[in-house]
Amino acid sequence: MADFQYYSILLLIWLASMILVRTFLPKTKTKVRLPPGPRALPIIGHLHLLSRIPHQALYKLSNKYGPLMYLFFGSKPCVIVSSPEIAKECLKTHETNFLNRPKMANIDYLTYGSADFTLAPYGPYWKFIKKLCMTELLGGRTLEQHLPVRSEEIKQFLQLLHKKAKANEEVDVGIELIRKLVEEMCELAGKGNVSEMIWFCKNLDLQGFGKRLKDVRDRYDTMMEKIMKEHKEARKKKELKDDGIKDVLDILLDIYEDENSEIKMTRENIKGFIMGIRNMFGAGTDTSAVTTEWALAELINHPNVMAKARQEIDMVIGKGKIVEESNIVNLPYIQAIVKETLRLHPSGPLVVRESTEDCIIAGYDIPGKTRLFINVWAIGRDSNHWENPLEFWPERFLIEEGSGKSQLDVRGQHFHLLPFGSGRRSCPGATLALLVVQTTLAAMVQCFEWKVEYGGDGIVDMEEGPGISLPRAHPLACVPVARLSPFPSI
Repeated sequence: MADFQYYSILLLIWLASMILVRTFLPKTKTKVRLPPGPRALPIIGHLHLLSRIPHQALYKLSNKYGPLMYLFFGSKPCVIVSSPEIAKECLKTHETNFLNRPKMANIDYLTYGSADFTLAPYGPYWKFIKKLCMTELLGGRTLEQHLPVRSEEIKQFLQLLHKKAKANEEVDVGIELIRKLVEEMCELAGKGNVSEMIWFCKNLDLQGFGKRLKDVRDRYDTMMEKIMKEHKEARKKKELKDDGIKDVLDILLDIYEDENSEIKMTRENIKGFIMGIRNMFGAGTDTSAVTTEWALAELINHPNVMAKARQEIDMVIGKGKIVEESNIVNLPYIQAIVKETLRLHPSGPLVVRESTEDCIIAGYDIPGKTRLFINVWAIGRDSNHWENPLEFWPERFLIEEGSGKSQLDVRGQHFHLLPFGSGRRSCPGATLALLVVQTTLAAMVQCFEWKVEYGGDGIVDMEEGPGISLPRAHPLACVPVARLSPFPSI
């Protein structure tokens, strides 16, 4: 009883002192005007409002609270942007304040401590890697040199499809387009880790990610060590190809072995750079494959669009040879189909940054160290800027450039469409990604009819699944039927 009275007195003293401090101490800080948002719960903040598909949940919230919201994911303050005008303020007007990406536990582990280009902090290392990307890896000369490699990959893919067609066998388009390991990495990277969002849980593995993350990275690490060893042995024997063309790993190993390099790269830098979820490994396979899969699904559901695409290809290419990258410039409708797919199914539905200092966006105060989420998926469905926004209508991208329709741009310059981000930290592989997706899709449309076996009505389900690259919830399983006879020699 005495103990109870003792602690009760202490509690009353503490409450009284707090009231006195709040009443009599001068207020030195001006009131901060934060963006609107729903009421947060203790500890978890607004995590309970997020579904397994975060960009969809954020879109619904923005319909109620507006295009700029302030939320807490656990203890992490976040702003959510869902309009092109506010996205422009963040990524252009205040770009220098949003050049960093937040450190996220899952991705940080998979990329060897954010050693890849996509997640590295803005600074000398990031600038060096971007320069390397634009000059050595993704420059025009390099893309031209590696054209035969890309062409050979598409030919092998078409050969596999032709074999399936002759056997009347079903093919899972997604599996054929992407390797399982990359798919699993992207799935884990896209899942929110509650432990990192609630400060006192940071050392706990509440969702059991630890074992899966370790298993995936260990498998990737083993694969990369084997490949790097093979490259090292080949380099010692001077077994480079006769044409002297170097692949990505050769270029990175040159820097790794160069004592006078501007930046000293480690083996972890190389592995993180190549894998980098949505960078060299991820964007080169997962995101391109997912976009191609979504595009084919839309074409199957819109046979009139499929027929128009085939008509264009047959008129420009004919039926005696297979479409190539050099033909894409003469296939504007195929280009429009891919742009429309990126509008409705962006492979990066959320652009994520973090503020380095306080700033004002749309008249609201944004404190430093606030996470920024630009909902690319929502902006692509903005009824204020798109006619019939939920309709798959590629013709919207065939409007003449002189009409002043800013939404024609897909590289983020006008912020109505941001599949590759915008500004200094936009995706450096946009040109390559568009070439690969457009050529692959055009070849699939040109060479095959696509029969959907399940469902009975021939309609493909368009439900989205969880993951960083917007995967489909259900596999796109079809039976390819060769439409060219004789089938062109591959």
